[in-house]
Amino acid sequence: MNTKTTVIVKLAVDGMHNFPKAAELFPEVAFLADRHRHMFHFTVACAVTHSDRDKEFIMLKRDVIDYIHGEYFDDFTRTCEFGPKSCEMLAAQVLKEFDAEWVEVWEDQENGARVEKI
Repeated sequence: MNTKTTVIVKLAVDGMHNFPKAAELFPEVAFLADRHRHMFHFTVACAVTHSDRDKEFIMLKRDVIDYIHGEYFDDFTRTCEFGPKSCEMLAAQVLKEFDAEWVEVWEDQENGARVEKI
């Protein structure tokens, strides 16, 4: 039997972002054009080649957190400043950086997006 195994890590970071074209594209939620806060929940799944910690969970999680903070953390606001990046954009960026199988990014564990390798 052929199988495929992925290791999965979950993490959350405090962040700010905005959707600049919200008023133009979706007037009902025009308020999204303003900078606003979410807890951004990331789930990252990476393929492994064997079942004895090909990738170690804790280290992968720390690497993802370090990467996100390195790209976006602002010392003054003490949060991640994602600017106009959407969940989809953040997921695609992490997918590429970690050669992941798929990445999900959720705002407050309520609304989110999944980007998968095809």
